[in-house]
Amino acid sequence: MDAAGIDMQVLSYGGFAQLLPAAQAIDLCRAANDKLALAAQAHPARFSGFATLPWQAPEAAARELERAVKVLGLKGALINGRPSETFLDDPRYAPVLAAFDALGVPLYVHPGLPMAAVQAPYYGGFDRELSARLSMFAWGWHNEAGIQVVRMLLAGLFDRYPRLQVVSGHWGEMVPFFLQRLEDAIPQEASGLRRPIVQTYREHVYVSPSGMLTLPHFQFIHALMGAERILYSIDYPYQSLDGARAFIERLPVSAADKALIAHANAERLLGL
Repeated sequence: MDAAGIDMQVLSYGGFAQLLPAAQAIDLCRAANDKLALAAQAHPARFSGFATLPWQAPEAAARELERAVKVLGLKGALINGRPSETFLDDPRYAPVLAAFDALGVPLYVHPGLPMAAVQAPYYGGFDRELSARLSMFAWGWHNEAGIQVVRMLLAGLFDRYPRLQVVSGHWGEMVPFFLQRLEDAIPQEASGLRRPIVQTYREHVYVSPSGMLTLPHFQFIHALMGAERILYSIDYPYQSLDGARAFIERLPVSAADKALIAHANAERLLGL
């Protein structure tokens, strides 16, 4: 971190606790969050963290989020992929989303493995490695993470939970680049939503590069969202820390915008 010019990192787990039986997941998430909190408490100026939750037990997940935030001092939670065979707009997850709203902490919607029903028709037909790469980190899991946020928008979750904030990595998992088309095709008359889709997205979603340090993507997101809605992240250890600070320093924006992206937005959102 020192060599890369990084003062602080918000840590999270890369696993899928929601694949376990509910009782096992509850215990595992509790232990994992305890361990993460210990690391943050040992180096409070360098580390903080996002909790992992047992989504297959929504009431328990809501309680664990409250414990993680109020007792352990974690700053929100991260979900890898779908919570189950359905997405976050499924009514069964209302208790968890209500907890995010009540606590005022964000949910990081991270990619996970696409559902089995689309694996073969969308990503099959190539050799094993190519199909695997296409279905995961080349395209498939980004597409699915984007769909999860789109479904949250269309289900009116941000109207129902006005304090709910979502972080979407990899420059928004494709969604920002098609956001205006989505609004044009599904206006308020068709959706029944209180606000236009683009407005709701801008007010409830933070976009992060997740190590995709590419200037054209940044310029589009900056124009669409403004510097106030960009959170800087590197996706370490999947991506190298090399060049992390240099990318920020070279951005063709004001020093004030660079400060927002590099740290001030995270400080405000996470209470750092």
